[in-house]
Amino acid sequence: MAGRPSIPTNSSALIAIIADEDTVTGFLLAGVGNVDLRKKTNYLIVDNKTTVKQIEDAFKEFTTREDIAIVLISQYVANMIRFLVDSYNRPVPAILEIPSKDHPYDPAHDSVLSRVKYLFSTESVASDRR
Repeated sequence: MAGRPSIPTNSSALIAIIADEDTVTGFLLAGVGNVDLRKKTNYLIVDNKTTVKQIEDAFKEFTTREDIAIVLISQYVANMIRFLVDSYNRPVPAILEIPSKDHPYDPAHDSVLSRVKYLFSTESVASDRR
């Protein structure tokens, strides 16, 4: 279909993670981690020494890499770069905000959920006009 973005169909599609050490470690133990020949990883561990610039750079890198299909980002980290997360509008890689053990999930700040609510409110307004 013309105009639709292509989704990688080979077996090399990765999941990228931007989160605290415990969350990243859990995903790495589950087999999600990857280090390529150039020593590039598909994860960023965020701690109190990580700068917002480093988080922004990792987010930009992960969302432009061809081999990444999903970017998981802890919601509290996403709040640090909310302007980037909210302005991201491509379907692939998909951005999913996840909770962490120290920061509970807040649906009011989830960019995907807010977009879905907006779409349904727009559809309900359009259907009321008929």
